[in-house]
Amino acid sequence: MNYFFFPLEEWTNQFVDNWLLPVLGDFFNSFSGVLSIFINAVTNLFTFIPAEVIAILLALLAWRLAGKGIALFTIIGALYLGSVGLWTGAMQTLSIVIVATFFSIVVGVPLGIFTAKNRTLDHIIRPLLDFMQTLPSFVYLIPAILLFGLGEVPAVISTFVFATPPAVRMTSLAIKQVPADIVEAAKAFGSTSWQLLVKVQLPNAIPTIMAGINQTIMLALSMAVISSMIGSPGLGSTVLSGISSVNVGLGLTGGLGIVVLAIILDRITQGLGKKA
Repeated sequence: MNYFFFPLEEWTNQFVDNWLLPVLGDFFNSFSGVLSIFINAVTNLFTFIPAEVIAILLALLAWRLAGKGIALFTIIGALYLGSVGLWTGAMQTLSIVIVATFFSIVVGVPLGIFTAKNRTLDHIIRPLLDFMQTLPSFVYLIPAILLFGLGEVPAVISTFVFATPPAVRMTSLAIKQVPADIVEAAKAFGSTSWQLLVKVQLPNAIPTIMAGINQTIMLALSMAVISSMIGSPGLGSTVLSGISSVNVGLGLTGGLGIVVLAIILDRITQGLGKKA
């Protein structure tokens, strides 16, 4: 059914080779250097702090937010990661997830608020979010490698792009679902738009926003594992090594480490949303 030929591949490559890299290459290199410093600082912090201290802090946080059962699981999970030699890899993965999630929240939550307030912007952003969520995750790795090379920087960039849509969607939904009678009452008492947002809408929307942040963290973790294919350090590289060498034991060891980290992050953020 080749009725006509559409040279999308050729046009894309010409755009990249003739304009994008020659014009913006230096900018991407500078941005990559700054982001690399930030990522390394977070990673060095987690690897510098003794594993016992981090495990205790995570267990206390899990106890406070999710209960004794998750706190016990956190201790057992930390012991597992240490006993199989995956603690450093887990901290590297956690660093990538935290940095990517931080940028996703900083961009996604305000953008979600704006889309909830502005119908025109919502109509523009929604197809873009649909495109970002339906595009296969492996496709994000291609422009990340092209613009930022290999390592943790393209991992954070691709993870950020992949994990941001839930933060935008859930924030927008949370603002829109604030009961109309509460909004009208606040307006009747003379609230400004800023007061209405900060004192009425956001406090009522926090549980749903936290659910979106939880999904953002889970997507960030999954993408951080996939990004091991472009040289990202962490638990994903262990799984990738197991696949490359057909080492079932190594793959299982790394996979269980990812499961442990995912459950801990999921339960803690869920508990934080309930507390909020």
